[in-house]
Amino acid sequence: MKKYKCKVCGYVYDPEKGEPRRDTPPGTPFEDLPDLWKCPSCGAPKRMFKPLD
Repeated sequence: MKKYKCKVCGYVYDPEKGEPRRDTPPGTPFEDLPDLWKCPSCGAPKRMFKPLD
């Protein structure tokens, strides 16, 4: 599973960890996050994330 980085603030979503601040359980791929999911650090929309190599 790929990690994704917010282009606004640099927050990295790690699917192995999930995101407790957004009630996202570990093991959730970025692609499976709801379309309205937002960056827990700055509130940027999901479309503002890019995959990390």
